[in-house]
Amino acid sequence: MKIQETEKNLGISVYVTRTSGIGGAIRRQPEDFVVEEVLINGAKAFATPLEFPSQLGRYLVCALVKRNRDTLLAVRAIAQELGINHERIGIAGIKDTKAVTAQHISLYGVRPKEISHLRLKNVNVYPLRYAEEKISTKLLFGNQFAAVIRSISLEKRNVKKLVNATRSELSALGGAPNFFGHQRFGTVRPITHSVGRAILEGNLEKAVFIFLTRSSKHEHPAAREARERLIQTNDFHEALNGFPTYLKYERLMLKHLVSYKKDFLGALRELPLRLRKLFVQAFQSYLFNKFLSERIRQEIKLNEACIGDFVVSLDEHCLPQENGQTATVNLLSRVNKAIKERKACVAIPLVGFKQALSSGVQGEIEQKILEEENVKPEDFQVSTMREVGVAGGLRAILAPIMDFVADTPRSDSENLLRNEVKLRFALRRGSYATIPLREFMKPRNVIEAGF
Repeated sequence: MKIQETEKNLGISVYVTRTSGIGGAIRRQPEDFVVEEVLINGAKAFATPLEFPSQLGRYLVCALVKRNRDTLLAVRAIAQELGINHERIGIAGIKDTKAVTAQHISLYGVRPKEISHLRLKNVNVYPLRYAEEKISTKLLFGNQFAAVIRSISLEKRNVKKLVNATRSELSALGGAPNFFGHQRFGTVRPITHSVGRAILEGNLEKAVFIFLTRSSKHEHPAAREARERLIQTNDFHEALNGFPTYLKYERLMLKHLVSYKKDFLGALRELPLRLRKLFVQAFQSYLFNKFLSERIRQEIKLNEACIGDFVVSLDEHCLPQENGQTATVNLLSRVNKAIKERKACVAIPLVGFKQALSSGVQGEIEQKILEEENVKPEDFQVSTMREVGVAGGLRAILAPIMDFVADTPRSDSENLLRNEVKLRFALRRGSYATIPLREFMKPRNVIEAGF
């Protein structure tokens, strides 16, 4: 199966299923892609409001429901409207932008009455309950997805046949490869890992200019023209006047550079810390994708440990724990028994200054790729911007697909000459819905397919 350069540039260069794809496209409209967050206690953020209980607590927990909105920008808009610092708002994860998403947020020192006055475009906030603990990643279990795949040219019976066949392959494997998805890097303008690489290199000017000027034929012409104009003029003041107002992060940087032309560190620090960390984490994610792609290419098993692999235990919620052990000769049969019983899983390093690489064949893969990329684990300390350094960790190489349901294929409501099918499933935290979807669809062009 041919892989596009767009995906190869993100480190994704293989499929694990041998079926033909059904094609089609997702996210034709935001309602075609619905994400509802689930916490480890079973609490679910619904896209519709629920009755609010009356008990008190330090944090007001709400459901943030957004349509076609970036999570971090939505949080900043809420904070601005409430007149509070955005750091008083806790979130468990960043959700898709081109979608309808429901997630939990916690607000410190805010009362339901204040929430009722919020008036934000495509953003609704519904009070749910009070809590003594703020919402954070450690409370997140995963997400439930409902994705409509439209514009399928195959006949309905063939769609059903291929969906079932792909599902069977993924089920036998134990899930989809746990790649970092396209949106981790910016699907329309996949540059976050390139910005991160430049930051690791200590070239902050390069990082700033990649973020400001690297354009894509898939983005709005006004944005593309503004970026290309800045390359030609190197005039930050003119660029500030010319960049569209919806490019909020770019404009924050440009405002700083108008006053401090050579202060590229200061320009980057105009961005939220979460976003700056995301740049470095995106490069970390790119390396992980390359590690996993090469493992799959070499036909090394994903649901069974080899000597030298890291193996992590699953907790009571079936979530991978942070620390792992190496599968040695003496431990191999024991860890593979635990994997088979779904008490553990194989993991690959997220490169960082404290994380060791794998041993054995997997370790050879990782070492070779790091040499090719001219990067070392210690580079992730980020001497030029310490606050975005990453220690590293381990990430499971399989993403179990839970509660999978495929609706009966039907005529596409937007184009009766084509067909559509809705897939519903749940994934653990940190896993991307687009990865199992690409196995079902095998898209010829990920941008046009809505990824």
